[in-house]
Amino acid sequence: MALTNSTMLSLGTALPNFELPDVVSGDKISSSRFSESLGILVMFICRHCPFVVHVQDELARLGKDYAKKGIGIVAISSNDASNYPDDRPEQLKIMAQELGFTFPYCYDEGQEVAKTFTAACTPDFFLFDGNQQLVYRGQLDDSRPGNGKPVTGKDLRAAIDAVLAGQPVSQAQRPSAGCNIKWKPGNSPSY
Repeated sequence: MALTNSTMLSLGTALPNFELPDVVSGDKISSSRFSESLGILVMFICRHCPFVVHVQDELARLGKDYAKKGIGIVAISSNDASNYPDDRPEQLKIMAQELGFTFPYCYDEGQEVAKTFTAACTPDFFLFDGNQQLVYRGQLDDSRPGNGKPVTGKDLRAAIDAVLAGQPVSQAQRPSAGCNIKWKPGNSPSY
């Protein structure tokens, strides 16, 4: 597993527009769906990455903990499913059902949404406030596979709680780290 850090998209960036199919319901999920939310969390994840597997239960908890608090949450997988069959939409659906995700889990087949967000790794997190401006990008917490630190979600939870409280989010943000997004041949971005 090659360690890749998130690109740390500039704070203040506007929420990119997207419309992707939810692997569970088949519904189209668009960024406009979250226009009335107090904030929106976009998570780039997948099924096979050991870094995601390490935190997947916490991702499910985040969904449950914030489901009724006004934060919109969406997970997106942008991996090349042809070369990584564990990340095919039907496998992502099984993952979402097994973990009890309470948020849409979308598949970005063309990988354009990942490029728009400058997503680089799984997991990669982007939190936007109620004005749809980026206020947090970076790690879930300090835990990584094998480092012995507990998975708490403390960094991301602190940012979400600040958004909900109408408070500024700390700008002391550390990049997320994980497996690189599995780009289709010839589709790798230049960032």
